Amino acid sequence: MRIGELAGLAGITTRAVRHYHRIGLLPEPPRQANGYREYALRDAVELARIRRLTELGLSLDEVRDVLADDAGKELAEVLTELDADLARQEESIRRRRVRLAELLRQAEGGRLPDESPVTPELAGLFADMTRASARLPGPEPAMAAKERQLMALLDTASPGGDRGWLDAMVRSLSADPEAMRRAYEVYARLDELAEAAEDDPRVEPTARAIVDSVPEEVARALALPERGEVGEGGGFAGAFFADFAPAQAAAVRRAVELLRERAR
Repeated sequence: MRIGELAGLAGITTRAVRHYHRIGLLPEPPRQANGYREYALRDAVELARIRRLTELGLSLDEVRDVLADDAGKELAEVLTELDADLARQEESIRRRRVRLAELLRQAEGGRLPDESPVTPELAGLFADMTRASARLPGPEPAMAAKERQLMALLDTASPGGDRGWLDAMVRSLSADPEAMRRAYEVYARLDELAEAAEDDPRVEPTARAIVDSVPEEVARALALPERGEVGEGGGFAGAFFADFAPAQAAAVRRAVELLRERAR
């Protein structure tokens, strides 16, 4: 048989056959005097088996291991591992579908936040924030949207890391209407500093309002710097403060200093 006949018999492409030759998965028969390869029936049998194994989900490296073991023991081991991997994939897909169903319910109810998709805990908090902003006499403070973006970022960046303060913040704001009210007062104060200079006299009272709005549980969970200028340098802290207007950044830095003093 020529390569085209072999490939057609096994139901794959000639390009795949040549690839199997290159990686040593399928032995390449010697060329005849006319320069063509001549394939035997055993080549078709081996190629058909390769196709069946790959259709099960085995990688080509795993197929090579299987074919190298005449006793068949390797195949049983590989299939067991493949079955376990598929079970993990099924569970992952199940969890994703549950999460998607929740997001679709939020979308149907008009409660899907702009920052979605986020965890159910944050989605609940953001819904509470949306309701709180609807009770305001004017538009929602821009700083509220900025805080939601920050919480979504930190929730994503620290799924299994040090996120105690974030969890505490979500619990406090979700459970205490008064905490939510204080938070929105702070957002409004920070919005007022958007065009102000760093030495604006409103910086200090805004910083103290921030401190008063931070629940004790959150303050305890915060990893505050021990010394040095807060937010100086690069990294996340530098990028965080660079995203504020000068007076806003000054107020937040001062609030961190006050929280650090309160924790002593």
